[in-house]
Parts: sequence; C-alpha cells; structure tokens
Amino acid sequence: MLQMRPSCECCDRNLPPDSPDARICSFECTFCAACADQILNGSCPNCSGELIPRPRRPAEKLAEYPASTERIHHATECGS
Repeated sequence: MLQMRPSCECCDRNLPPDSPDARICSFECTFCAACADQILNGSCPNCSGELIPRPRRPAEKLAEYPASTERIHHATECGS
C-alpha cells in the first residue's frame, strides 16, 4: 500500500491524499507537480526513476488506511 506522503520533498508543499498535483517514483519519493516538471524534469533526484501522478486513495478508505504523516524535505538535492 502506498504511504501517501504528505509533502513535496523539494519545496515542502502540502500534498493531501486527494491532491492531483502529487508525483511519485517507484520508491514513493514524493514531489509536487511544479517541482517534478520545472525543477526535476520528470526524474526523481533520489533514484533517477520516472515521476508519475500519484494515485488518489478514495476518501472512504482513508479512515482504515490513513496517509503517512512523515514529512521528507531535501531542498538542497532539488536545487533549491
């Protein structure tokens, strides 16, 4: 099950579980669409994997399977 991390690793922008702007790689590194497209050019700085839209978890499933609260922020690795 996806962790659904709550923020962008570059800019620390909030990315709630229903956000259409969240992007992830196969290791679930999480970025906002702006950082993924404009700074990272669609490539994860951690693993070089492709960044794709993160699936959204249905609201009725969030109570039983909540999103992660762990924030990861690596601004220096993202050129910030």
